[in-house]
Amino acid sequence: MPLPLFLAMLAFVITAAGATLALAIWAQVPLLALALATLAGSFMLGLRQWR
Repeated sequence: MPLPLFLAMLAFVITAAGATLALAIWAQVPLLALALATLAGSFMLGLRQWR
């Protein structure tokens, strides 16, 4: 993967994470609920690899 593409993807992921946090804070979603949803999503994606 070329370096400029990698850096652009990295910047996009960081920007998307920041936008998600900003939207969650604006909507007054408790950060614990957001953390649990993230953990559950990560767990489900991890389980799919073992199939």
